[in-house]
Amino acid sequence: MELEIAGTRVSIQMAKPMGVEHNTEIDRKIKSFEEDLKDKEEKLEDITTLDGALMMKERNSNDELQEARKELIDGLMQSRANIGVKKMGELDPKPFQAAAEKKFRGRLRGSEIEGKAMEWCALWMKYLTDPRWHPFKVVRVGGINEEIIDAEDDKLKASKEDLGDEVYEAVTKALTEMNDCNPSGRYPVKELWDFKEGRKATLKEGISHLLIGLNLKKRKRNTRS
Repeated sequence: MELEIAGTRVSIQMAKPMGVEHNTEIDRKIKSFEEDLKDKEEKLEDITTLDGALMMKERNSNDELQEARKELIDGLMQSRANIGVKKMGELDPKPFQAAAEKKFRGRLRGSEIEGKAMEWCALWMKYLTDPRWHPFKVVRVGGINEEIIDAEDDKLKASKEDLGDEVYEAVTKALTEMNDCNPSGRYPVKELWDFKEGRKATLKEGISHLLIGLNLKKRKRNTRS
């Protein structure tokens, strides 16, 4: 529409040749162009107003969906079923416990080994939440730039060399989750999760799961009464 308006304005200027006396045919063309220009400008104004209204409606809808998702996450925090809540970017402590047992078995007591595992896990959680550490690199995949883990990063290489493959996998998994879900904040965030399929759950799936749970509780209460 903006291009058409610009073209109409050019046509008006071209229809007004310098040094030509009053001409009925030229006047008629100029009037036609000016009416066309006014019509296009009014349409553009309507489109701009509508576009702004739609953008505001979309923004409000997105805010409402995010708020509903947050409320649903809070409601499913204690769920142990297929649909529940997963903290994206949180380290799994089990690989650290296994690495500590392997490294200190026979040299330290069980409580001391557990303490070492907790110490390592806390240290790596500190690394993960440090925004200054960004062990990623950009690669071109199918014409699109994507960020992937940089396996040559010194800290990551040290995790594999010192603590083993399982700890390395746990760290890179937490890094990837955090970079996908909260790259600017660099801290774990709660997310609706389908534990059976190992993916994010949709808002619809979360609501369906919650409703099924509420119906089961209602049936149990009715059975007891």
